[in-house]
Amino acid sequence: MTPKWRELADRLAERIRRGEYAAGQRLPHIRELVEAGEGSKSTVHAAYKALEAEGLVTSSRGHGTVVRRQEPLKRLGIDRYDKAKWRDSDEVAFIADRLASGRAYKRGDQTQTVERVTAPPAVAAAYGLPEGAEVYARARLVKEGSRPTHTLTSYYRPEHVEGTRIVDPSPGPAGPGGGFRVLLDAGYEIDHMREELRARAATPEEATRLQLAPGEWVVELHRTAYTADGTVVEFAVGVHAATRFAWTYDFQVPDSKATEA
Repeated sequence: MTPKWRELADRLAERIRRGEYAAGQRLPHIRELVEAGEGSKSTVHAAYKALEAEGLVTSSRGHGTVVRRQEPLKRLGIDRYDKAKWRDSDEVAFIADRLASGRAYKRGDQTQTVERVTAPPAVAAAYGLPEGAEVYARARLVKEGSRPTHTLTSYYRPEHVEGTRIVDPSPGPAGPGGGFRVLLDAGYEIDHMREELRARAATPEEATRLQLAPGEWVVELHRTAYTADGTVVEFAVGVHAATRFAWTYDFQVPDSKATEA
C-alpha cells in the first residue's frame, strides 16, 4: 500500500510537471493543505521533503516551499569529446557538460567502483571476446549537488588498463583529462566513437539510485571508442535521468558525394 505522503507527493509532482505550479512559485503552506483535507501535518511535511529530495522544489525558512527552475544540463554531443579538452587540458566529458551549462562541479560529484568482472554479453560482443572473458568495469555515479544525474560504467580489456589510473577507485575523474588521457598515455589514442541512445522506463533499482519520480524515464547510452586502426578501447553504458538533460549536437553536415569526388 502506497503511503499517503507518497500519494500526495506524486499528485503535486504531476501538477508541477504540467505547469500548474510554475518555476519560482510557492506551494501552499502545509496548513493550507491540511485544511484542504490532503492529510495530516506530518503527511504534508513528508510529501514536501520528498519533492525536495527529487529536486522539484526548494524549502527555506521565510520563503516556504518553492518550485525549482528545471533547467536541464546540456549533454554535449560531439563537442564533449574534443581532444583539446582531454588531451591538451585537464577537462573530462562531464565537466565539459557542466561548463557548457553554466553549472558548478566539484571532485565529489563523481564517485566510482572498479572491479574485474565477467564481460556482460553486450561488452563481450563489442570487444569480440569469448564467453567468460574478464574485463574491468569502472562504474561511476555522477551527481549535481546532492541529486544524481546519471550512471556510467566503462568496460576495458585488462591488457589496455592494468596498472593505470583507470583501475584506481578514488573519487573523481581518473586524473587530468580523465580516462581518455589515460588511454592516450598507454598508447591507445581515441580516434572515433559511436554512440547509441535509447529511451526506456527505469528499473526499480535505477529509480532508487537516480532518485527518480514515479514514471520518470531514462535514456540509456551505449558508447564505443576506437583507435584509428579500429581497436575498441572502451565500451560504456550510461543511464541518464531523462528530464535532467538536454542532448545537444552541433556538427558539420556530411556530404559523402563531395568526398568521393
